[in-house]
Formats: sequence, C-alpha cells, structure tokens
Amino acid sequence: MAATDKLFHRIKRQVGKAIGDFNLIAEGDRIAVGISGGKDSYTLLYILEALRKKAPVRFELIPINIDPGFPGYHTAVIKEYLQQQNFNCIMTKTNSYQIIEEKLRPGSSYCSFCARLRRGTLYAQAERLQCNKIALGHHLDDFIETLLINQFYSGTLAAMSAKLRSNNNKHTVIRPLVYVEESMIQGFSAQKNFPIVHCSCPVAKADEQKRQQTKQLIKKLSLEIPEIRNSLIHAIGNAQPAHLLDRHLVKNNRAL
Repeated sequence: MAATDKLFHRIKRQVGKAIGDFNLIAEGDRIAVGISGGKDSYTLLYILEALRKKAPVRFELIPINIDPGFPGYHTAVIKEYLQQQNFNCIMTKTNSYQIIEEKLRPGSSYCSFCARLRRGTLYAQAERLQCNKIALGHHLDDFIETLLINQFYSGTLAAMSAKLRSNNNKHTVIRPLVYVEESMIQGFSAQKNFPIVHCSCPVAKADEQKRQQTKQLIKKLSLEIPEIRNSLIHAIGNAQPAHLLDRHLVKNNRAL
C-alpha cells in the first residue's frame, strides 16, 4: 500500500472512530463544512466525503467559505479547487476586516473578535441552507493546546468539545478531526497538494504567540513523553470532578 493510502486510511479510521464515539453524524444530516483554505479544512472535507460515499447513513456536505475581507485572501483559488472536486462551495464575502478595524476595543483580542464575526456569518449561512450541523476542522493538537492555554493564561480547566450546540441553539457543531494529530494532516495535505490559502490576517503572528509557545512546549515534552498528545486528549474525556477544586462541587462532595 502506498504511503498516501496508508495515511489516508489512518486518518479516515480515526475520523470514523470520532463519529462513532460522539455520534457526530446521523441519517439525514445536512452538514455545513467550514472551509478556510487551510490544510485542516481541506482534509476534513476530503475525509468526510470519502466516508459519505460508503456510509450506512445518508448525509450531505455543504462547503462554506467565509471571506473576512483581508487584503490578499485569495478565495478564487479555494472556489476553483473545490469545483474541480465537484463541490459547489458557498463563497460568502463579508466586511469583517472593516468592522474589526473600526470596532475593536483596545486590549481586546483581534483573533477572538474576528472568530466571533466569522462564526456568526457561518451560523447564518448554515441556517439559510437548512443545515442542521456545522463541521469544523479542529484537530487533536488544537484540543490539547486549548486545554493548556486555558490553564496557563485563563485559570480554567476547559478545552473544546467534539460535539455541542451552537450559540444560537439552532445547530450542532461537530469536530470530526478530534483524534487526528496535526502532523498527520500536514503530511496528508502535502501528499494531496491542497492549494493552501492563508487568511492574510494582519496580526496573525502576534496573536498566535501563546498558541505557538504551547505548541513548542508540547513538542519539547514529547521527546521525553512520546504519548503525551494521546494522554492529554484522553484526559479531556476522563475528568474526575471530585478531585478538582471547583468550589461548587467541593461543597457537595463526600470524603472518601
């Protein structure tokens, strides 16, 4: 079996496991797939389409691209590629860049504000297209980095969820790549030669500093603890509330 096939089947198997473990996809689902032009969203769409063709249940995939309006964000490349793959991608142009420049308060996160605007547009498009679910391309490393960032900088014990109701309570957000390591996606993306399009955010490098530091920390620790990524992702799903310091839980906790 070629290396490309091995990596494809490995990723597909892990996505299939996530779908089964968290009941991410059901009969009749109409799923909006967020497509940014990055390696993660391309991989997500490719794998979901492969699973759809052989799935025992029927579901639809609707790729949606949200253009925030950053100068240099070449969405035509994304549209052309997806059309070549027989997808009718919904291309949505917004004025988020202008809104951020005008409304962002001093000290606020540029990326967080941008993400809220993109999310609102994605929810609106999903509703217009009658999609009941929204698939996002967050992978295993995103989950564990978010877990550590929240602990280091926010003092909260929280990460992401593989499946949750959206803020507008009209859709279910799913993250089928939860078990897939970023390195696998990088390799698969290179093998498939996906046309990567960067968002051209003017502050991307500065606002990603915390995540990059956390990523480097995990990379360094993995040299001594090879299974650290798997341990951390399992920890997210193996919480022991009675052994934490949440005051609301401790008040009602009995001594062992």
